[in-house]
Amino acid sequence: MLYFAKGSEHTSFSNDEIKEALFSALDKLGKRKKVLAIPPDFTRFHSQAGILTELAWQYYQDNLVDILPALGTHAAMTSSEIKKMYGNTPGHLFRIHNWREDLVTLGTVPSEFIKEVSEGKLNYAWPAQVNKLLAEGGHDLILSIGQVVPHEVVGLANYNKNIFVGTGGKEGINGSHFLGAVYGMERMMGRANTPVRKVLNYASDHFAKHLPIIYVLTVVGKDEGGALVIRGLYIGDDEECFNLAASLSVKVNFEMVDKPLMKVVVYLDPLEFKSTWLGNKSIYRTRMAIADGGELIVLAPGLKEFGEDKTIDSLIRKYGYVTTPEVLKFVAENEDLKHNLSAAAHLIHGSSEGRFTITYCPGHISKEEIEKVNFNYGDLQQMLEKYNPDELKDGVKVMPDGEEIFYISNPALGLWAYKDRFKD
Repeated sequence: MLYFAKGSEHTSFSNDEIKEALFSALDKLGKRKKVLAIPPDFTRFHSQAGILTELAWQYYQDNLVDILPALGTHAAMTSSEIKKMYGNTPGHLFRIHNWREDLVTLGTVPSEFIKEVSEGKLNYAWPAQVNKLLAEGGHDLILSIGQVVPHEVVGLANYNKNIFVGTGGKEGINGSHFLGAVYGMERMMGRANTPVRKVLNYASDHFAKHLPIIYVLTVVGKDEGGALVIRGLYIGDDEECFNLAASLSVKVNFEMVDKPLMKVVVYLDPLEFKSTWLGNKSIYRTRMAIADGGELIVLAPGLKEFGEDKTIDSLIRKYGYVTTPEVLKFVAENEDLKHNLSAAAHLIHGSSEGRFTITYCPGHISKEEIEKVNFNYGDLQQMLEKYNPDELKDGVKVMPDGEEIFYISNPALGLWAYKDRFKD
């Protein structure tokens, strides 16, 4: 059922309109005594979900008893990040999701289903895992808040991904990430109906009907002045809510280029991007736009690690970013990677498959470390002088020396593709 649905390519919600929309939807739900909110973490700062979470707290006050950021495998939020993202929402309400321990398995998607949706590439059962707070917390409302935007694992982020991946466990996250990677990112990104989404929908339909989940989904884009605005807001308890948001995201968050791009420069905000686990959005959000033989330059002043999880970080350092066939061979021959399939999937996500070069310009990682994982190294200060983020605007730019680049100020906001590579 839909409780609120409004959005278009030109809609721009004011703060008052956001509050009115959310409060009107919550009014329709009736009184609730014990509410759990599941917003994204700081890696989705621009989702505007922080504002909505604070509004939910204003609405429910003492009846909102738990806030569980959907960390997935990400590092826990700091108190300063919580304050910056969620405003005046009380810090004592926030809980930390432990993706290796704090889990309940609601049910298991059969291996036959995984084999079917993967076109025979994979054949394992998939556990529908969630944080135990959802299953055992006794809440009479679970507000799942987040942004629908192109995503490398599931096609378009959010909806039940926020539940089964954001609060999911090691086995579930490993299995879903590997399914998406093996099926192929180019076949996934920007699509609502993908193999991973089918698995998540199966889990919702078969194992999670008893959970009182209401989804609050945003679609975010830039206005004419370059400021981020909510273009769409959809609140409901079923797939219709997601499909409406997904349809709008395709219009708002995609940029089709007329010709393959020879040089792309991406800036990673140091407050948001501290690892290649997140920073490689610069790769997979642009790979369908970059020409064979082209170059991607990643300006990463906040980069200090590869994986936010220590085990995953060590695996990235051990195997490096290589082609899909090489990763699959590593998985087949090495137990450590075989038991950490989300890391294997990430190695695929961070590869150019040999089509173009990737030059990382890190703030806190050495040249030796960057080259060991098979990226080219660029000196950050030199590159910032040449490609100054304070002076560049998104899109095509001809530099003083005649070089033509395509600049992207935040790869988390969209998906870029050469039109002939994205015909469906």
